[in-house]
This record gives sequence, structure tokens and C-alpha cells, in this order.
Amino acid sequence: MSERLYLDNAATTFPKPPGVSRAVARYMDHIGASPGRGAYAESRQGAVLLASCRELLCTLIGGTSPDHVVFTLNGTDALNLAIKGVAIHRRRANPRARVHMVTTAMDHNSVLRPLNEMIQDGVRWSCVPADPDTGLVDPAAIESAIEDETALVAVVHASNVSGTIQPIADIAARCRARGVPILVDAAQSLGHLPIDVGAMGIDLLAFPGHKGLLGPLGTGALYMRPGMEHVVATYREGGTGSRSDEDVQPTLMPDRYEPGSHNMPGIAGLLESVRWISERGVRAIRDHEVSLIERVLSRLNELESGGYTLLGPRDVGHRVGVFSFLHARLDAGEIAERLERRGILVRAGLQCAPRAHRTLGSGAGAVRLSVSPFVDEAGIERALDALLAVARESERPEITVPRTRLRTSDQPTTPG
Repeated sequence: MSERLYLDNAATTFPKPPGVSRAVARYMDHIGASPGRGAYAESRQGAVLLASCRELLCTLIGGTSPDHVVFTLNGTDALNLAIKGVAIHRRRANPRARVHMVTTAMDHNSVLRPLNEMIQDGVRWSCVPADPDTGLVDPAAIESAIEDETALVAVVHASNVSGTIQPIADIAARCRARGVPILVDAAQSLGHLPIDVGAMGIDLLAFPGHKGLLGPLGTGALYMRPGMEHVVATYREGGTGSRSDEDVQPTLMPDRYEPGSHNMPGIAGLLESVRWISERGVRAIRDHEVSLIERVLSRLNELESGGYTLLGPRDVGHRVGVFSFLHARLDAGEIAERLERRGILVRAGLQCAPRAHRTLGSGAGAVRLSVSPFVDEAGIERALDALLAVARESERPEITVPRTRLRTSDQPTTPG
């Protein structure tokens, strides 16, 4: 088998910067203690590391208060905290209040499933359609979907299917004008694109640590613009190592939202990966990724001649390095299997974003290649050559799957 080339970085990045695994092992082997659970040196050392990671993340995203970087189990947990916390607060403030939320057809199941689950509790939500060719959402359509009862707008920054970058600053400005907070899912953008929560008008930013931030699995955070803690209720409570004389959850930040012991080995690794990113600069990382995107786009004619269709934008400025392909004859799963025989690891299927796939006309799934700072142009060329080789060797009309582009309504749908 050829040397294996990992191109499933939108799921989790691999490899990690060289210091990440050493930082995890160092914490496990030499510190071990839980911050806030003791006055001895190891516990204090853990607390310093925890605070350092908060501060570096806050700086990376242009935040103003490190204490408003709330560590979570992962990116999905951060999204759940924001979505459910806003709904719970609204209901507690007024038990008779009707709660409505807005999201888009490009969003991930980490947003869609919590919203659908809350239908049982009377929460309604509207799904704003996206352009079927680019995956872009019209900010005016999001604004039109906002109602008097809207408590939150949730928008994915960059699609894990099409790579589409949404115009967050424009959307956020419209939300602010209507007095509605915006939650941004930065799972595919943080670490890939420069983000400044203040300049972009973001109220809540949810992100995993193991994707663009290049850290370990099982890490993530939610940044809350100062003041948002007054509209995001907790939905988990427990020990924090602070205010232990009280049997109610403390209100101080960030303890209010961080019950239980932290994943300190994971956070130690995350601190190391964010240092690596900060030293190189997100803009430099973006420039590298742009070179890879340009390489893919430069070969689109060749790929299309081989039967492939690229989902999403055809211009560099509107996408990150996530490339999903349909083939005129071949099933995505078979393409992925044949690529693995050549040592190339990709993702086939719906990527936990079924509405995005239906919007883009790929309801049966697609094969996805996604990059990281450790993928170079030679790797991309190898992958594209392999895609074309798979197409050439696979003239099998019996597995033809007809696909048509599905156009969505111009009006937002309301599932609940």
C-alpha cells in the first residue's frame, strides 16, 4: 500500500503539531492533578495551565475577557450549551413566553438535532434556505426569519460539506439591529480563518479543539460576549472547586458553566496546539490553505471531464479547504474505498449535515477531502490524480446513481 495520506481533517485533524502529544503525556506523567481541587503545587500548576489556555484562546478570537472562554466537552457540547441555555433562560424569565430560533440549511446536526429535540418543549425554529450552487445564505433572508419571539440565530461559519464561508459580519449586524444574539459555529473556521468576535459582532462562538485548532479530541469551548452570561442558563451543575460552602451553582465566570473536573490532559495539548498556531499566525495558515484551494480549482475542468462535480463555491474567497465531490456514475462510498486502496483517507456520506446535502443536490452523500496545515500541494495533486484514476478504471453503468439539484424555497421553513 502507498504511504497513507490523511484528508479527513474536517472530522478531526491529523497529524497534530509535534508538541501536542508530548504536552498531553507531560500532564499525565508529571502533573496529574485537577485545578481548584487542592492547594498543593500540582493543582496550582494545573490552574496556571488552564488559565493560560483560556487567555491564548481569547486572544486568538479577539475576545475581551478570558473568563468568558468556557471549556466544554467538545464543539457539540458548546453548541448545546448556547442553544439550550438561551431557551431555558427565556422560559425561566417568562414561563409563558414562546421561544423561536433561526438557523440555516447549511448547519450541522450539532445545531439541528438540539433544535428538533426542543420542539417537544414548545420551542419553534425556522430554517433559512441557502443557494443550491454556492451554499451561501442571504443575510436578508435570515433577518426576515426573525420574529418578535426569536431568542437566538445560529449560523455555521464554514460548511463541513461545501466549504462555504458565510458572511457572518453582515448577518451579525442584522441580528444586532433586531436585538437577537447570534451563535456562530466555528468548527470548520477557527484555525483556518482569522476570527475577531468583536469586529464581526459575534455574541456566542462555539468551537472544538480538535479540528482547525489542531488539539486533542474531547476538547472545545464556548466564548460568550461579556453580558451573555445573563441570557444563557446552565443546564449542568456540580462541583467547581469554588464556593464549596454553597450547594448552588456559583455565578462567577467561568465556573458557572464548568461543573466537574476538566479534561486537563486534553487542555494541555490544546494549549500547545494554539501556541503553534499563534506562532505561525492564522493569516499565514490561511494563505497556505488558499494555495491548496487554488490547486483544486485549477483542475476543475479535468475533474469534471472525469465525471466529478464539486459542491459549493468556485472562488477562493468564499470557501475553506473542504471539497465534496459527486460522480456521475460512482457511489461516494465506493470512491472512498478505492481511494483508501491507494492510501488516501477521505470521508464519504452525509457528514452529519443532511439539509446541506439536500440543498446542494447531494442527498445520497458525497466524497469529501479536507485539508490541514500539514497537507501540501504534492498531497493535493496526488489525491486529485487518484480521483481521476478511480473514474477511469470504473466504467460501471450498473451502479449509476442519477442525481438532480434540489432547489429550496425562497422562504424559511418552520419545522416546529
